[in-house]
This record gives sequence, structure tokens and C-alpha cells, in this order.
Amino acid sequence: MNEAIITTGRKFQKNSIELAKKISEKLKIPFVERKNLSTENLLKNHGVKNILIAKKNSLRLTTKSGEIFFHPSLAHLRIKNILKGEGDRMIEAMNLKSGMKILDCTLGLGTDSIVESFIVGIEGKVTAIEINPYLAAVVEHGFKNFSDDNSNVIESMRRIEIVNADYFEFLKRAETKSFDVIYFDPMFRHSLNRSSSLNSIREVADNRALSIEAVEEAKRVARNKIVLKENSKSREFERLGFKKICGGKYSPIHYGVIEIE
Repeated sequence: MNEAIITTGRKFQKNSIELAKKISEKLKIPFVERKNLSTENLLKNHGVKNILIAKKNSLRLTTKSGEIFFHPSLAHLRIKNILKGEGDRMIEAMNLKSGMKILDCTLGLGTDSIVESFIVGIEGKVTAIEINPYLAAVVEHGFKNFSDDNSNVIESMRRIEIVNADYFEFLKRAETKSFDVIYFDPMFRHSLNRSSSLNSIREVADNRALSIEAVEEAKRVARNKIVLKENSKSREFERLGFKKICGGKYSPIHYGVIEIE
């Protein structure tokens, strides 16, 4: 049984059909004509959990919990704050510099990856991993096609390489000392935000806890450091050996750091 199908919006648009058929071939999922059906009916009729919807300028993912789409709004705000000199705790924990090579093991909707790419610049490189093929497709399409008047955000997202893979398997195949910084953000397992939009993402997100084995592989692959984003009260830092903790005293989010010697 297929886990997903792809269709278009209800309004007929030739380029939407072309995009849907292209994604159908890439992901090996059926293309289904919309025929004015609701997403609820499509989910029921085809017995799937996921529907990718190709529209004129976007690719969206619908699950029983809601719709997921790409928008760089938070990255836009964070980059704006960085340019104003306000800083960014993730960037400070990672100690990112222009020209660095970053492995972001948990892409999600791509906000952190865009900010990382902005900092490392055209001389650097961000490779972002997403295990869910449908979420990866949505964000990859957004990175390549979303446009507005903020050139810093657009140029940063265009440079990111997205890889649909299990990050542990990717790390096992990666060359030793091949990335400057490796970043993990498994926050969707227990997000502090209970909004309906994040509930949709939780349904397709990788909900596994970070393993000690993955951290050990990351130690081999990283040149400078490994950074883990977690709830400030989490015991994951201690379990996984992250002894240096960065974050504000009252912040709900902290970053654990392992320095590579």
C-alpha cells in the first residue's frame, strides 16, 4: 500500500500537473487527478496518510492533522536580528564563521539551515538531512522556488543541499573530519509549542531520540564541534555527553556542545 499520493489544487493549471507528475516519478508515488475532491475524501478514498499537493508556485503536504508548507518567515526575522547586531544563540553555540561546512542532521522546515547558510556564506556549505521524503520534497521545492524581496534569505536557501536520508546512515558513510560542525535538533519529539501547524509536522517528523551511536559517529565526522538543541530542562545533554551548555538563564531552549579535539 502506498503511504502517499500526489495531486493538484482544485483549479486546473498546466504547470501544477507537470510539477505533480515530476514529483510522482521522483518519489515513486501515484499521481491522482483532483476531480474537485476534498483532501479528506482523497485520504479516505486512497487509504493514505499523506497527500502532496502541487499548486502554481508551491508544493504542500497534507496529513490528517493539517497542512504543511514552506515559508522562511522565522529565518527572515533571525537574519534581520543578526544584521542588527542582536546575535543568535544557535549561531553562537555553533561558533559559525564564513566558509565553514555544516551538516544539519534535522532539516524540518529549514529555518535553522537557512540561518546557518547565511552565516557560512558563498564560500561555505550547508548540507541538510531529512528522513521523511515528503517533507524533504516540500522544503526542497520551497528553497528552490520561494521568492520575495529579501535577497539574504533567498540566496542563503538556494545554496543549501537537501539530502533525503537517515542521518545515522549518512554519518556512517561520511568521510572522517568532513564537516566543521554537525547539528542536531530533535525538538519535535516534545515541542514546547502545541499549535496545530506544529502538530502537522510532528506527524511526519522523525520522533526518535538521538542515539549515543549517532553522536559517536558525529565525533568522527566533525572537525570542530557537535551541537544539540534541546529543552533547557532536558536530561538528554547528560545522557549523550554534552557537558558544555549554552543558553539564557530563563530561555526554554538550550544548546549542548561537544568540542572536537
